Amino acid sequence: MRRLKRWLVRLGAGACLLVAALAGAAVWLNAEYPLDLSRYEDRSVLVLDRNGELLRAFTTDDGMWRLAATVDEVSPLYLDMLLAYEDQRFRSHPGIDPIALTRAVGQLIWNRRVVSGASTLTMQVARLLEPRPERSLTDKLLEMARALQLEWHYTKDEILAIYLTLAPYGGNLEGVRAASFAYFGREPSVLTPGEAALLVALPQSPTRLRPDRAADRAAAARARVLDRAVARTVLSAEAAGEAGEQPVPQQRRGMPFHAPHLAATVTVRAPELQAHHTFIDAELQRALEDMGRRALPAFERHGNAAILVVDNATREVIGYLGSADFFAEDRAGQVDLARAIRSPGSTLKPFIYGMAFEELMVHPDTIINDVPQRFGDYAPSNFDPVYSGEVTVREALIRSLNIPAVAVLDRLGPARLGARLRESGGPLHLYESDAAPGLAIALGGAGMTLYDLVTLYTGLANGGEAATLRTGPEAEVAPSTLLLRPAANWYVTEILSSVAPPSALVNPVYARDGRRIAYKTGTSYGFRDAWALGYDADYTVGVWVGRPDGTPSPQRYGRNTAAPLLFRVFELLPAPGRDVLPPPPSDVIDTAYDDLPPRLAHFDRRPSRMPDDGALRLSQADLRIDFPADGTVVELPPMDQALDTLPLIALGGQRPLTWVVNGRPVPSSPLGRSTEWHPDGIGQTRITVIDAGGATATVEVWLQ
Repeated sequence: MRRLKRWLVRLGAGACLLVAALAGAAVWLNAEYPLDLSRYEDRSVLVLDRNGELLRAFTTDDGMWRLAATVDEVSPLYLDMLLAYEDQRFRSHPGIDPIALTRAVGQLIWNRRVVSGASTLTMQVARLLEPRPERSLTDKLLEMARALQLEWHYTKDEILAIYLTLAPYGGNLEGVRAASFAYFGREPSVLTPGEAALLVALPQSPTRLRPDRAADRAAAARARVLDRAVARTVLSAEAAGEAGEQPVPQQRRGMPFHAPHLAATVTVRAPELQAHHTFIDAELQRALEDMGRRALPAFERHGNAAILVVDNATREVIGYLGSADFFAEDRAGQVDLARAIRSPGSTLKPFIYGMAFEELMVHPDTIINDVPQRFGDYAPSNFDPVYSGEVTVREALIRSLNIPAVAVLDRLGPARLGARLRESGGPLHLYESDAAPGLAIALGGAGMTLYDLVTLYTGLANGGEAATLRTGPEAEVAPSTLLLRPAANWYVTEILSSVAPPSALVNPVYARDGRRIAYKTGTSYGFRDAWALGYDADYTVGVWVGRPDGTPSPQRYGRNTAAPLLFRVFELLPAPGRDVLPPPPSDVIDTAYDDLPPRLAHFDRRPSRMPDDGALRLSQADLRIDFPADGTVVELPPMDQALDTLPLIALGGQRPLTWVVNGRPVPSSPLGRSTEWHPDGIGQTRITVIDAGGATATVEVWLQ
């Protein structure tokens, strides 16, 4: 017995001397050969949703799925099993476990063969950082020295994070997160006991134990981990028994693959980042992708679809379907159709009428002619070759009549429309780089992307203020630009929200929650593109359907193809807390047709330009307001006194002149160029004058 004790003392002393020697070697290595963490830093690029859920991962340059993982991102039960099986004193030893080392050396000498190992998790991390094909004694000693280095520089949780990221799981899987997705289809934070035990076992021999190739061996290895967990009170015997009865997965799953087009875009924009955060809602995204796949059989053989969903308040893109099937080669699935330039069809008509409302060229109740007309050498026709004669502007927009829209654009000016759209984030792509916008843009005679159209419609949903959409937190919050003035925007929303849903659409949610959606459909020439864009108080949705190669899809147009998808997307979204149509601004003309100013009662595409009495050359000059001047502050008497009248004076233009203040007509003499207005309060005031030819001039002043 004394002899055995002396032998054990000498063995312990030898182990201490070995540790001391290794510590000296570690000091030298630390100075001459610092730790190389390049393998750990070469991780898979990740694209995450708004809550950190994985949308898509990319393999590393060496083709590995190497997903970063930290202690906080894995199941506590998995960590307990890992430490119980691999290194129960991990939290207390300095990288080398003297107790395990003494035991292993003693058993080797006593039995003349290796009975147990002394490898710690820190030593395994050292081996993972610097893998070597051979496992000689020298390599083992180097691992020990490197383990001491690691403990000097990193916390225990940081060392565990390296292990959780680099541990091999067979094939091109490295790290517990990649393995959890590949074998169980979910994050390692929600593992069952059986799943946790399997993931603890696999790194012992990742090739030999791969469950998709050797399920029996994998199950046996899992059982050993469960037994150790019971022995060390990590798991009850009953729980271990149930875990051992779970089937072992016998095939690998694919990695998460959601919003692949957006994922590719954000990684290209910032290639230096390893984790790209987006505003995508993963649950909504999965629902959109499922909806797209289910809709494909109803399309043409090569047809495809794209869908965008935006949160109105923040301009955040929360759903992004670049195509309905990324892997469908015959449908050009890998093309991001949300950013493809296509003909917008009639989807720009709301902006034509909106600018005309803004300029007081027309009012929703203005009568306009829907009859065949020529505009120089341009002779458009209606989608349905039937003409309705006299209709209101409201009806013309609801029915998407072509002739009235072109007539209004002819008066408004295509270049002005193009400039406004460009400034608001919706640039037109003309088919010739040096061409100027023409009247054909009213019917889709220019290119635009779904992304840009959704940007514009989100502006309508925000009271006429347009701003750049945001796909992730790193995107700057851009200042808003004026798309339409509040009154004009209100007119557009009021009209679009009165458009009935597609007649063939069964929409129980729409009927139940009373949600009104302001929406517009469009179809490009030859049935090449079908569009539906809509918004409620909280969300804007855009849908495109067509063939990526531009081949016509006969009889598939916006209302019967894209609009049903639009309404199904809204069914996935929470019901808004308020109506899409806000209270009208103060300058909305809320009068019946008989009370409209004369120049707004009927729209004349060819107004008379004859001079009035010919007495003054001034009458042929451009119409303008001489008083009050734009942007000035007009002093009024105190509020306890009656407000004085404010003179309104115009120069130029053709009489008779019509005055409108804050959307309300002001009585005036048909032959005069001035009138008197009785203010009804202080604040910002918008004054507009309209001449006999339809020309307008507007100023904004502040009354105080």
